[in-house]
Parts: sequence; C-alpha cells; structure tokens
Amino acid sequence: MMKKIMLVLAVLSVSFLLQTARAQSAKEAVQKTIEQLFDGMRSADSAMVRQAFAPQARMLTIVEQSGSVSLQEGSLSRFLEAIGTPHEETWDERIGSYEIHIDDNLATAWTPYQFYRGATFSHCGVNAFQLYRSDEGWKIIQVTDTRRKEDCVE
Repeated sequence: MMKKIMLVLAVLSVSFLLQTARAQSAKEAVQKTIEQLFDGMRSADSAMVRQAFAPQARMLTIVEQSGSVSLQEGSLSRFLEAIGTPHEETWDERIGSYEIHIDDNLATAWTPYQFYRGATFSHCGVNAFQLYRSDEGWKIIQVTDTRRKEDCVE
C-alpha cells in the first residue's frame, strides 16, 4: 500500500513539474515576441518588428488631454513605416518587468516602460499586450498603451 501511495505522489510531482516547465517556456516565448518588437525598434528594423505582429493587429493609446480621456487607434503600417524611416536617435523602449498570463492559445502581458529618444527621456507608461499562438509562434494581436511624462519610475 505504501509503495502505491509513493508511486502516485511521484507521478503527481512529475506531472506538476512538467506542467510548470511548459507554462514557463510559453511565457518565455511570449516575452521573446515582445522583446523582438523592441529590439527591432532600437535597430530601426521594421521587418523584424513586423514579424512580431499578426497581420490584423491593432494599436491603441489611451490619451488624457485637458482632463478628458480618449482612445486613439494607430496604424500598424504607419508604425512600421516610422520605424523604417531613418532617424538620428535610437528609439529605446525600456521594459521594467513582464507580467504574463496564458490560457491555451491566448496570452496577455503587462509591461511598464520608459521611452527614450537617444539618451533623452520622452515618456513612460504601461503596455497591455494581447497575443495568440499562431502556427509560426506567438504573435501580437493588440497593444494598448498609456503615455505620460510625470510619475515615471526610471
């Protein structure tokens, strides 16, 4: 009887460890996709950035002006064009941390950031990413961000 209990406990332990390892590797893959976006921005490589996104991806920004809050939708194609257009300063979005949640083929990631143009601080905020697991790997389907110049942690 004791051997059966030990066997059941061993099987449960191995199952838990395998599930934890799979979840960790999926989170690492999601983070790698997001890092590809920001590595591409820093190197002004619009093709690299494009590969991180699904074709129908949305880009949204929550904007507060004069006490009024609105939602502005950007264009992925205009974003890629801006990245690929030569500019003197490096666009450097520095991610403070990643909080990633995954259910099956859907992932969300919360990433506080600070954005620099070259060595000059521009703004900070949070990115809220949604990704899906495609046949080619994780792809960004939506990113919503906030932007502010105050109350930033560097």
